[in-house]
Amino acid sequence: MTNINQTGFLSLTLLTASLALHGMAQSTLTEFDAPRAAIVSSPACAPSCGTIALANNTSGLIVGYYTDTYIVPHGFVRTPDGHMISFDAPGAGLGAGLDQGTVAYSVNELGVIAGQFEDANDVFHGFVRLPEGYFSAFDAPGAGTGAYQGTLAFSINPEGATAGIYIDGNSVVHGFVRSHDGGISSFDPSGSVYTYPCEETCLSQDGAITGFYLDANNTFHGFLRDPDGTIREFDAPGGGTGNYLGTVAASINPDGTITGYVEDSNAVAHGFARARDGSFTTFDVPGAGTGPGQGTLAFSISSLGAIAGEFLDANNAMHGFARSARGILVPFDAPDAGTGAGQGTRPSTNNGKAAVAGWYVDTNSLNHGFVWNP
Repeated sequence: MTNINQTGFLSLTLLTASLALHGMAQSTLTEFDAPRAAIVSSPACAPSCGTIALANNTSGLIVGYYTDTYIVPHGFVRTPDGHMISFDAPGAGLGAGLDQGTVAYSVNELGVIAGQFEDANDVFHGFVRLPEGYFSAFDAPGAGTGAYQGTLAFSINPEGATAGIYIDGNSVVHGFVRSHDGGISSFDPSGSVYTYPCEETCLSQDGAITGFYLDANNTFHGFLRDPDGTIREFDAPGGGTGNYLGTVAASINPDGTITGYVEDSNAVAHGFARARDGSFTTFDVPGAGTGPGQGTLAFSISSLGAIAGEFLDANNAMHGFARSARGILVPFDAPDAGTGAGQGTRPSTNNGKAAVAGWYVDTNSLNHGFVWNP
């Protein structure tokens, strides 16, 4: 257990985007930076320098991490009124220039956070952080103890269960689920050589987990792991095979609807929603590029079926989008986002009120957090 380092900060910038969401009031996009975040990018942490918001809950809490001027990552919580709370997991490496430290990946409706920290030996460990600031660290059985091996907790549900990956002593990636009382089970879909439960919102309230895996032919497939441990593999229509193409499942909501994206034989991405009955709806955002590495990528689905994600245009710049449960698509951009290749607006998750948290990359390739409210 440790005390947190807490300081209150208001958002650096409040910007209004004139986007109408099917007849509702104008949307707002708030840009923010952690108070001690780096103000220039550095080769030691690029492309992850600056402030990166990874998840939000319905009450408006946002979590993520930032790199400081010494290239030390720290976790953060941003409250609905814009105050920032910075924290470091006990045991996190804090050496200058080493890019170790703490990453907060997910937050549940009670404000409990899951994430990972990298220690001074470059080994990863999972953690759960309570709203009061107390930590529980854990390692999945079978996790390696060498550099860049270990345990990374990606998602936490309302019951306090967590899911993520562990990297074994041979640097092979496996999935795990940890119950709220600390029991850990590992899993791999049949034929998997690389198992990856999706980040931030891959674990539903009832304990179902979604994600993707890579087979021996270098093709991605989606999977759904039921609470009883049964794993069902699936492929979205139009997916390519080999060369790291195929289906990437990215989020599951309480109804069992899964969203993600599928890369076709030309390496163009298309968003999808998979209903509980296994039926698919695919979609593309107008303006998405049609070349290799471009297209529409869905990352998060809310309890009401709204989807958030990004699309990459013909210049390989990123843009955000929101898709309502009825299929209405609304694009948006952070005003200070760059417009060059690898720059732009990158949503991460949306909450039950359709607010989207994420980050944008400016013209200097530095990251900044944002929250978009429709």
